[in-house]
Amino acid sequence: MVANLRIVLILFLLVVITLLMAPFQLLAMRLKPAWSRRLPIVWHRIALRLIGVRVHRHGEFSEKRPLMLIVNHVSWADILILGSLGELCFIAKNEVRSWPGISWLSRMQRTVFVDRERRRDAGIQAESIAARLLEGDVMVLFAEGTTGNGTHLLPFKSALMAAPQMALKQSHLHEVHVQPVALAYNTLHGMPLGRYHQTYASWPGDLELLSHLMNFVRQGAFDVDVGFGGAFPLTEDSRRKEAMDHCYRAVRERFTRLRRLYHREA
Repeated sequence: MVANLRIVLILFLLVVITLLMAPFQLLAMRLKPAWSRRLPIVWHRIALRLIGVRVHRHGEFSEKRPLMLIVNHVSWADILILGSLGELCFIAKNEVRSWPGISWLSRMQRTVFVDRERRRDAGIQAESIAARLLEGDVMVLFAEGTTGNGTHLLPFKSALMAAPQMALKQSHLHEVHVQPVALAYNTLHGMPLGRYHQTYASWPGDLELLSHLMNFVRQGAFDVDVGFGGAFPLTEDSRRKEAMDHCYRAVRERFTRLRRLYHREA
């Protein structure tokens, strides 16, 4: 009963805060784009505080622009966690458009939607992302294309790595920077999350979103570690697959290191 009341209170407060902030975000998106990048940071930090999630950053968010972050994907909560760390926008799968509430929130953060199954549209989708990079937006690409189980990485897909190179063709720039980032859910109520208990945090796509969201909020008190790797330049001559392979190795190395931070002590 207490857990259910907690969920109701958290959701009520989030709705109230969202309704209060939404008009300012809509106005900023139209008149002050720089502000529209900052307001979501506040919203994400409030949401995490209400749920009870603590974020631990390792390394630095690159200041180089244009910039694309290549990140592993564990849960829907990845959006809140990354969104609390800096000014950025997300690249999401097209089906998110149909998710009630979440679709609206995604649009408020100026998310770019892509359909990974429509390969013939890959060029158009890459152009949309490239345009946003040139506008100064830091774009987040979940390179696995889906959520994993929180214990290991899925293969990274290189198709949308075309976007940074397309940005170069559309501008006078000689390079776009790419930064690998690892994200790991490590503890719940201070106890290490092993393979079995990762299901409290991770959201494989076959689970119903609403039930997982409610259970995540009910649990609360997660510690999440985010490790930033070094940004590297991508030029028109760079090979996309080699660049993505480099990102995969960098993310895997940091992910493994972050997981060991807690499990060595367990």
